[in-house]
Amino acid sequence: MNIVIVGAGFTGIQLARRLINERNEVTIIDNDEEVVRHASNSLDCSVIFADGNSLETLEDAGIAKADALVCVSASDEVNMITCSLVDAVYPDILKIARVRNFAYYMNTEKVHKKHAETFSGKHRPLYGIDFMIHPDVEAAQAIVQAVESGAVSDTVTFENSDYELTRVNIEKNSKFAGQTLQAIRGMTKTPFLVAYVESMGTPRLPSGQTVIEAGDCIGVLTKKGEITKFLELAGTEIETLDKIALVGAGKIGSLIAERLIRNSKKKFILSRLFGKSAKVNSNFAIVDLDKDLAKEAAEKFPSAKVYCGDITDENFLYEENLTTYDLVICATHNHELNMVGAAYLESLGVGHTVALVENAPFAEIARKLGVDVPVPLRDSVVDSIMSHLRGKTVTGVHTISSGSLEILELALPLDSKLIGKTLMQIADPGTFLVMLIKKAGTDVYEIPTGATTIDANDQMIVIVDADKSKKILASFGVK
Repeated sequence: MNIVIVGAGFTGIQLARRLINERNEVTIIDNDEEVVRHASNSLDCSVIFADGNSLETLEDAGIAKADALVCVSASDEVNMITCSLVDAVYPDILKIARVRNFAYYMNTEKVHKKHAETFSGKHRPLYGIDFMIHPDVEAAQAIVQAVESGAVSDTVTFENSDYELTRVNIEKNSKFAGQTLQAIRGMTKTPFLVAYVESMGTPRLPSGQTVIEAGDCIGVLTKKGEITKFLELAGTEIETLDKIALVGAGKIGSLIAERLIRNSKKKFILSRLFGKSAKVNSNFAIVDLDKDLAKEAAEKFPSAKVYCGDITDENFLYEENLTTYDLVICATHNHELNMVGAAYLESLGVGHTVALVENAPFAEIARKLGVDVPVPLRDSVVDSIMSHLRGKTVTGVHTISSGSLEILELALPLDSKLIGKTLMQIADPGTFLVMLIKKAGTDVYEIPTGATTIDANDQMIVIVDADKSKKILASFGVK
């Protein structure tokens, strides 16, 4: 693919780096000379020092031959105007814009929803933007997903699937320690698949002969609600999540509270991991240091306890009994506070913590400090953009293990050369692993075996070595 990126900040560089690793042609534009110098030294691609919202600049960058335009500059207005400008001249190019202003995002969503029939036809999307990405929305969704899965570790869920992938630590007392993956299959009757093994910080795709050692982390694919059995075998202590506190009443915190309370009203099993219903009512607390935000939260969420206080103040924590909570979600816009605050609360006796952090490297630091589930904001945004750049047959992209592995949700093209072959015939150990298949004509994903045959219109979920994902997709026939 040929992609033009406007904005060479952290997100722009991370996105460009992943696209370059997949052998895509990338051009990145920014009007900050120092930022451009840094990008030029960091990336093996064309970097242009100019205004990205200039059609002349974009045409010099090759926009006429580009497959996609991604606008991630610091200005929402520049991102939106640039997409609109390009759409007026080159309507066939895919256009993606990151927008931080929630009003812009919500107004666009409302218009598309209200006039769905209009936009489902040949009518161009609003502002010419095919996909609008809002960081807070992506972050809130990732955090809610972690809470719904029990908040014991990183969890990836898949749309229209009963399965989820959970990162499980192998403790010293684990029955898995010292065993091969083939041997642990006999330790439980629950269907499962180990998708990856991480030893000493290095992830790899395993085989049946891979040995699991204490201190390793493994990615276990199971049906939702069945991971408990594996956590027990891995040596993890199981606890319920009856009392939940949310630190941060800003936009992200408000989105999280809204979704958790809405799910509770629908009798959603919040603590699905433990098979126990947890109502979000008087046991749900919201904390913020800002008086105005705390007041707004109290008015918006009358069923929750709302406190105006500082989570780094030990007296406040003990006075309001916040140290007795089963889960604390730190989701303020101060990512350092989230990371340190979550680790501090764990040390005072809180059962589990989820912390919104800046990016994947900070997520690794947060884990070492004791945070159960760090959610990297910027990586969530890059994942969302990548999923839209993969083409119509790729419906989802998830990065794990600091981006070294990718999980791809895809529909097998009708002209794929793999049709009619078994998974054993196409296997490439250490490069990719087919985790789930939804056979054509069915509505259920299942864990396949080596004898499973690939048919036209099958839906697949595949974990791959990130550096080889483009090559693997090509072998599957995905353009």
